[in-house]
Amino acid sequence: MNSKIRNKELSWLSFNERLLQEASKKEVPLIERLKFLGIYSNNLDEFFRIKVAILRRLATIDNLVLNEGEQPAEILNQIEQTVVKQSKWFERIYSQLLKDLAEEDIFIINETQLTPEQGEYVTAFFKEEVRPRIMPVIVKKNQPLPSLNDDAIYLAVVMAKSKKEEYALIEVPADILPRFVILPSDDEKRHIILLEDVIRYELKDIFYMFSFKTIQSFIVKLTRDAELDLDDDVAESYVKILSKSLEKRGYSELVRFVHDKDIPENFLSLLLKKLNFDRSDVIISGSRIHNFKDFMGFPSVGKKHLYYKTITPLAHPDIRQGEPFLGSIAKKDILLHFPYQSFYHFIDLLREASIDPKVTEIKMTAYRMARNSNVIHALINAARNGKKVTVSLELRARFNEQENIQWGNMLTREGVKVILGVPGLKVHSKLCLITRKEEKELVHYACIGTGNFNEITAKIFSDQMLWTANPLITKEVSKVFDFFTKNYKIGRYHHLLVSPFTMRYKILQMIRKEVHAAKNRQKAAIFIKCNNLVDPEIIGRLYDAAKAGVDVRLNVRGMFALIPTSLEEKYSIYSIGIIDRYLEHSRIYCFYNGGTENIYISSADLMSRNLDRRVEVSVPIYDSELKKEILSFLDLQWNDNTSARILDNALNNTINNLRNYPLSTSQLSFYDFLQSNRSDG
Repeated sequence: MNSKIRNKELSWLSFNERLLQEASKKEVPLIERLKFLGIYSNNLDEFFRIKVAILRRLATIDNLVLNEGEQPAEILNQIEQTVVKQSKWFERIYSQLLKDLAEEDIFIINETQLTPEQGEYVTAFFKEEVRPRIMPVIVKKNQPLPSLNDDAIYLAVVMAKSKKEEYALIEVPADILPRFVILPSDDEKRHIILLEDVIRYELKDIFYMFSFKTIQSFIVKLTRDAELDLDDDVAESYVKILSKSLEKRGYSELVRFVHDKDIPENFLSLLLKKLNFDRSDVIISGSRIHNFKDFMGFPSVGKKHLYYKTITPLAHPDIRQGEPFLGSIAKKDILLHFPYQSFYHFIDLLREASIDPKVTEIKMTAYRMARNSNVIHALINAARNGKKVTVSLELRARFNEQENIQWGNMLTREGVKVILGVPGLKVHSKLCLITRKEEKELVHYACIGTGNFNEITAKIFSDQMLWTANPLITKEVSKVFDFFTKNYKIGRYHHLLVSPFTMRYKILQMIRKEVHAAKNRQKAAIFIKCNNLVDPEIIGRLYDAAKAGVDVRLNVRGMFALIPTSLEEKYSIYSIGIIDRYLEHSRIYCFYNGGTENIYISSADLMSRNLDRRVEVSVPIYDSELKKEILSFLDLQWNDNTSARILDNALNNTINNLRNYPLSTSQLSFYDFLQSNRSDG
């Protein structure tokens, strides 16, 4: 491996392993530990559908060597070894959680453990709800399999006769029915059976016309390449291109096959042959349960101590009930921290703008919206009230493409101008611009965030959003929207960092300035918080900064390609990654700048795609009190010694408990910090 940069995919697996750590921690509430297993499983599915799929494509190119000095096939082999190792740990954790649940009188049981009364309930549920929704496929050696869905689990059924076996596949309809069926109980004990085990209980009823001696079933699951082949030919509608690509996704190349380790070898071989897998592909054996992602939605059973204590989002102290939102923004910049403060402030702002007679126009970017988005409905209401509304809608938001097509159609029907992205660039910036006529002048109000305008994810993602009427910033936000309309109209930016135009250059420039200060024996510091740090050029300049004596601190949740400690050049970069009850999602870039800090919140991670192939926006924080607030937020995270992991060279994920501090969880501490500030105000 190149000593200067590590493989980003392997670093991502280390991040996902931190979720297993949380699932194994006794101090984490029991049901939340189950949900961490679900998040781990969901992440791993997406990893194979995207990252592994890309590596498999690259592996077909002869003699290709990646930035890390390894060939794709070598990395794929390391990925498989790591995933197999993690899968074994996953199963051990789950086995322990079952025991812990039993101590709380919660039992996840299978079809062999039902009492007669429970069996009657399961039979009735199967006949009324399940049987109409399952369509078995008979598997024959001389017939091809129909296309199997990659977001589903299947029961592979073996019916043994005296001299031969019959095979079948049943898709478990967990997309329609609940995966967890709570059985009736006469006492405080709770018994839960999985949907596939309901089907197993009634297998004989399904295949009654076959004369078998024994019948068994085993879970199998496959994962497909989720990458879309998009052509940036502007002559064809994006919607048509994307719709065709979505149709292909169901038939795309297979990248992983997981199965119950007890499935008979002859049936497994037949399935692999029909799916065009060979033994060199990613084939993972495991327990009888797969698609653990559904455990993110584990039913609400048991006592309060099994869950995180509910934290009520705080009202922002500068937003007062009965006072106009836009008037508050005109007085001073407002910085919102989600989920600690309420995202509904933003929805209320849009609602106010939609009926304010002086508001003339609203513009917004849309990437991932909530399923029944109040944000979208507020924009529609603004259009109905005669406001000019424009939405830059990114159709290529992975796994949200279909929903965004539907949102685009709805907005268009309601008179909203919809811009379907920018050819060749994915619009990932989080921008909203409200224009109001005040004393015969048009005044702009901007909202610029690190996360999506999504009221559902805002409850679990840690993000920031700046509200400002500063004309230096709002004028440049307006230029970004002009670019969406007229792609040749790039504009000049002196305050915002906008990729792919200025962000990379400006960040490198600020790093160089800190290096220059350090070499002149002046205080110099770079604090970075982001989700992914993998861009080779940025990493190289951070190494230069650390060597020069700059205080470089990194807080990276996910992919982390930097090597923190150099034995040869005698420098070490303090690096942590936090996994806790909320998903750390905000991007914050701080440069000491001689004591007048340059601080930005951003939609962009430090990845080549974000800096060079996406429209991203970083906004400077100019208000001195807001700067202090962000630095306090970062300080709490640097000193977290319960949820922060040290990101060392080996990515051992050691909890940051080396400092002589009382136990501190940064997320809860920051909530207390904001609550205290609200009380003081």
